[in-house]
Amino acid sequence: MTPAARLSAAIEVLTAIETQRIPAAQALKEWGTAHRFAGSGDRAAISGLVFDVLRRRASSAFLLDDDSARGRVLGTLRLERSLSTDAIAALCDGGRFSPAPLTEAERAALDSRTLAGAPAFVAGDYPEWLDAHLTRAFGEDRVAEATAMASRAPLDLRVNTLKTTREKALAQLAHLGAAATPFSPLGLRIPLAADARNPGVQAEEVFIKGGVEVQDEGSQLAALFSGASPGEQVIDLCAGAGGKTLALAAMMRGKGRLIASDRDKRQLAPIHDRLSRAGVHNAEVRAPKGDADPLSDIRASADLVVVDAPCTGTGTWRRNPDAKWRMRPGALELRLKDQAQVLDRAALMVKPGGRLAYVTCSVLPEENADQVRAFLGRTSGFAVVPPREVMAPLGERAEAFAAAARIADEGLLMTPRCTGTDGFFVSVLRRLG
Repeated sequence: MTPAARLSAAIEVLTAIETQRIPAAQALKEWGTAHRFAGSGDRAAISGLVFDVLRRRASSAFLLDDDSARGRVLGTLRLERSLSTDAIAALCDGGRFSPAPLTEAERAALDSRTLAGAPAFVAGDYPEWLDAHLTRAFGEDRVAEATAMASRAPLDLRVNTLKTTREKALAQLAHLGAAATPFSPLGLRIPLAADARNPGVQAEEVFIKGGVEVQDEGSQLAALFSGASPGEQVIDLCAGAGGKTLALAAMMRGKGRLIASDRDKRQLAPIHDRLSRAGVHNAEVRAPKGDADPLSDIRASADLVVVDAPCTGTGTWRRNPDAKWRMRPGALELRLKDQAQVLDRAALMVKPGGRLAYVTCSVLPEENADQVRAFLGRTSGFAVVPPREVMAPLGERAEAFAAAARIADEGLLMTPRCTGTDGFFVSVLRRLG
């Protein structure tokens, strides 16, 4: 397919997302099924452009003064891909499989319009109803923070120290441009250009043998900040597919007891194969069966309970841009209830002197500091571990991280703009006594 044909395909997919109200992944899959002639490179390029448009949906439409799929694509080519008006016009020549030529209004908009004067929610590319929440979180910096959350994320990997070292993994992945992450001592980062294909890391020998896992640096740091140690009893209460479970297992070096559970047993489906590939032998997976609590025997005995809480996922917008446009106010209310319930459940499992690590991939204060304060207000016997103490596993990197992250009494917040990671909030609480 020509670049112009890919552009037409992206417009077609975006139109389907809008008119059929379906997730981007589904729309792309259906397009690929209907256009089997498209090669893997074509599909990757179309997917990359579609997700870039979703990241910049509001600002690109504002730039072109056109909220159609075509208008948003043209605006994204200028804002995200930095193409000139002439370069965009060359792609839209009206030829076979190409978009129609630029209109005079489109050319004028590309030549003269900017985001100057755009409302914050437009310039920052987020739903208008979230403006008050992001103002609470970031104040006047909300546009800059949200713009960073609308950028494309790099590919981050975590080195599994049960199988290899970072130095060895770096050498094995040097051909992909892998470099050490700035804060996580276990992280590798592969930068991705705006129109680049994701490298096939899963086909690399070091991945197949369990030496690395795909995991954002922020998620790696959240696991490190929990302080899991060899010999402890550790509960991963919202384990899902097991990303943090694997990180905790490596921190424990195969010593101690690690239990992974989740209220939705379907989320746990991939965890067994992942644990096996990673060489984890001290982990037990407990899936719910009916109404019975699979962790009913754990009462005030755990050294550490990790709550990777259900949340709105606002911190992952770089990777899931269509999710932010499908998010509704009611979703936040439901998540706040879920978080309170899981925190109360986790508290019962922590032994005196033990720790409760509360983690979200959200940047919203209601899900983060507010939730911690509410928990402390209704639960006696817990105190927040000072964030600077929580950062101790970073060693000499701790000071640089502290200067980058947003630190409050209740915990610390990572954001794409400040720390170069996905958005993560971490609060570690210790049970007194």
